[in-house]
This record gives sequence, C-alpha cells and structure tokens, in this order.
Amino acid sequence: MPKRLPEYAVRNREVWTVSNANYTAASATESWAQDEITWGRWHTPESEIKVLPQLRGLEVIELGCGTAYFGAWLKKHGARRVLGVDITPAQLDTAREMNEKFGLGLEFLKANAEAVPLPDESFDMAFSEYGASLWCDPDLWIPEAARLLRPGGELVFMRSTDLEMVCSADTERIGTQLVRPLKGMHRLDWTDDEVGASTEFHVSHSELFQILRRAGFDVLDFRELYATEDAVDHPYYQYVTAEWGSQWPSEEIWRAKKSRRRPGAPAARRRAPAGTPRSRRRRPRPPAARTRRA
Repeated sequence: MPKRLPEYAVRNREVWTVSNANYTAASATESWAQDEITWGRWHTPESEIKVLPQLRGLEVIELGCGTAYFGAWLKKHGARRVLGVDITPAQLDTAREMNEKFGLGLEFLKANAEAVPLPDESFDMAFSEYGASLWCDPDLWIPEAARLLRPGGELVFMRSTDLEMVCSADTERIGTQLVRPLKGMHRLDWTDDEVGASTEFHVSHSELFQILRRAGFDVLDFRELYATEDAVDHPYYQYVTAEWGSQWPSEEIWRAKKSRRRPGAPAARRRAPAGTPRSRRRRPRPPAARTRRA
C-alpha cells in the first residue's frame, strides 16, 4: 500500500483479523459454493430485487472485499474480471484459498479502498457490500471509486440505514428509540469486548447524495431492505435482530452511474421542439454483537 494507513483503518484491520478467525474463514466455503446472489444479513435474493446491472463482460473492482464471496458470485454471473481490494491479510488469505479451491480466477490486491494504487478508468463497475461502504470515509472512498471507473461505469454498494444508526445505543442489541442525532453524523467509534475497538462511517441520505454528485455520479436506484417474516437472527452479526429488521429497514443499496461529463459541470439542457409551448418554471443506513459508543 503506497500510503500509511489512517489510524481507524489499522483498528479495523485488527478487528477483521479477529473476525476472520472467529467466523468469516469458517463460513467462506459455504458462501463461495453458493450460486445465487443474495444481499446482506437477511440474504435478500438479487433475483427478487434486481438492483445490479447486467454483469456479462464487466470488469469489476470490489472495494473492501473481505473473503470475496460476493465477488465470486459476480464472476459466476458473467463478470469478465473481478479484482478484490482489502487491507486485512487474513481476509485476503482466506479469499485466495477459496479462489484456488473453486477456480474462479479472481484477483486480489492488499490496499486501502480510499487510495487504490491502480490507474484511472480501469473498471466498468465498483462494488461494496459492507466493505468500503461501512469502514471507509465516504468523502475519500467514493471519489476514489469514481476515479477507478470508466465514464458510464457504475457504483453499487450496500450499507446500514439512517434509521439503524440513530437507533444504535450502547447495548449489545439495537433498540426501538432514537438515541443519537443524524445531523452531523460521520465517524462512529465502537468498542467490542470480543473483537476490539473499531470505526465505522455513516452520513445521512442527503449528505451521501451530495457526496455522490460531487464525485460525478448520477443516482440510478436506491433500495431499503427488510428481514422477511421467517428470517432468523444472524449467527454472528447479531446486533440487529430479525424482529427489528422485519419492522424497520436495516440495510440499503445504492446504485449510481459515473457521468460522462466533468464533475460539477452543469447538465446539458435539451431544446424543446419547435412550436412546443413553454411552461412556467415552478419555484423551487454485520458487524458482530458489540457495545457502541459515538
């Protein structure tokens, strides 16, 4: 990695080293063996929500790939190339072991998703499922994703919802009351007796929309996901219960397209056909069970 990691990335790397030993390495074979693409802790089928673009022939970079099971699914569903980026050697070791076992031909790079040592405009799609989208600063990783994408390329990512974050208290389970302000939310530092201290990032919907626009993205789709009525608590990421997730959305997916115009430049105005009457212009949120602290 070309630059020294920020202190929060070092903390998170330590957390995921422990988490890999406790859960993700043991679950990797089952995840890689799965053929269906599913989203998040509630395993929402992609076949139902249809949020991904057509994958056939795409070159994809996964930012914060972990054990890279999602990248494996993308490759199975037609992506021509998938490169996984992560800062945690233990996670990458598991990913490489799975890649050799299943023979899918994924590539891996140890690097910070906020500063990836690869050329501009190298990929058709950038992706994150609770990777960079949760553990990296959105003011850094989203512009970096834009840099890595070709014009017209797409960014797809999953993260926690605003509602989950404002209901997140200093307890081992999420509550049903608003306990922290959404205004000004950005960096959140947590403590966990099992895996240690970690740092997550979360900004409100409106702020995230502005970050995407400043980076040159047009938002194409947005989904909030609920647990199904028959869902059960995740065996490891237990902070949000299935009961809570069936009543309120705990996961959300964003899909955005890199504009072909320069970021910040005004969109071209379309001319109305000759003879068209003019109208008046109107005025104008899985990690493990944890103890959280802001």
